[in-house]
Amino acid sequence: MDITVIAGPGTSGPSSARPRVFDSEELPADPAILEQLEGELRDTDLAAPPVVLPDFHHKSDMEMPSSIAVATTGTIRPTLTSSSVNCGMALIALDTDRPSDEAIASFYREVRTRYPDPPGWRRELTREESLLAGADGARFAAERYGMDPSALDRIEEGGRLDVGPYGGASRLRKELPWLSWEAARMRFGTIGPSNHFVELQVVEEIFDEAAASRLGISEGQLTLQYHAGGGLLTGQVGRLFFRRKKMSKPLRLQMAVAKPLFHLASARSAAELRRRYALYFRDAAPGVPVESAEGQRLMLANAAAMNYGFAFRVATYAGLTDIARRTFGLRAASLVVDSPHNSIYEEDVNGRTAVVHRHNSCRAYPAERFAADTAFGEVGQAVLVPGLARTSSYLGVAGAEADRSLHSACHGAGTVIDQFERDGRSGPDPLGRSTLRFRYDDGAPQRMPHSDDRGVDAAMSVLRVNGLVRPVARMRPLAVLH
Repeated sequence: MDITVIAGPGTSGPSSARPRVFDSEELPADPAILEQLEGELRDTDLAAPPVVLPDFHHKSDMEMPSSIAVATTGTIRPTLTSSSVNCGMALIALDTDRPSDEAIASFYREVRTRYPDPPGWRRELTREESLLAGADGARFAAERYGMDPSALDRIEEGGRLDVGPYGGASRLRKELPWLSWEAARMRFGTIGPSNHFVELQVVEEIFDEAAASRLGISEGQLTLQYHAGGGLLTGQVGRLFFRRKKMSKPLRLQMAVAKPLFHLASARSAAELRRRYALYFRDAAPGVPVESAEGQRLMLANAAAMNYGFAFRVATYAGLTDIARRTFGLRAASLVVDSPHNSIYEEDVNGRTAVVHRHNSCRAYPAERFAADTAFGEVGQAVLVPGLARTSSYLGVAGAEADRSLHSACHGAGTVIDQFERDGRSGPDPLGRSTLRFRYDDGAPQRMPHSDDRGVDAAMSVLRVNGLVRPVARMRPLAVLH
């Protein structure tokens, strides 16, 4: 196995065929998963070394390990990321006094009412609105929910990928199946259980006063961090293209009908039919040349899915802010950052355009890639590195060496924290703090004792030492719904 290990600033990989691994002695990357990753990428058209970040692990229902970034020169390869792109996290700064337990319970009760589990099948959007979400992204949702347009500066790509180069909104309307657009009308802005959450936090420590001030964060302030998906359209697109491991039974039945109609019945020649069958119906997942007809069709679908995901989380932002305003008596609220951690973008890599696939890793762009009069243009892109509901989380900004990781950072430290606890390297919080934990049932909230921060600190240390992320603030959870 030929691996380049990065233990500190200034080291670079000698070959684009070898993974660039950001780890440490106390947080080593699993060699068996590294070997698997290298094997999967051996014949891939890599534009740079594939990147491995802290919290590197492999879930059985995913094609690729988590916490990676892979850039390809001329192909798009959706299986290098999640089957549902634009799952992401966001942070809201709240201007309010610290609420009572009763006010917190009222907030989460309203969140569960607005976003129930199971979510049901009520249509949130008209069909035309679902199309607008796919074409215009966060801009559509900002107008629909009356959001301050300046908040779009805090959303990656301004919350919108241009569909024009791939045929525009008119082609988008015709290319994706009617059933997918109908699905996109439902469950808009929902959150749900599992690893998705809504966490009320207090800013406990500031590391960079200037950056924190520019991002709208101060010590003692309340923040609301949430992890939400990208909505039903993203899952539809992810399963229409290629065979995927993660598939519920209802979705599997739906795809059994929709996918052949989408790809095969619409083929305009026998050659196109054979090509689509080979690409999307077999276990192998070859790259699709971006400049080919199939590549442009896939890039259009990906852009629509990303846009819909941005609009989806803006709806969540609007809903959570509205509930907090009623229950906490907010004076004001502002979006600090919204960032997906499953994404496919065309980006500049070493001076040429490449397709960058991130799987459970978020983007970390330097200040020069943003407009000079924006917060990110002054301090760099904000980056969230969450812990768990029983540990602190971090807010940072892109570091000076982030280009070495394809401008990527891990999207959290959950598996690191769990591993530290199993190994006995982490224990209870020495100050005995706790999180008020709410569930989607009607049961009373429970007090969850905190652990120490050794796990999340270890992940953050790798990012900091390698110059990928500069820490700005540390937040501690007060209450959570998941």
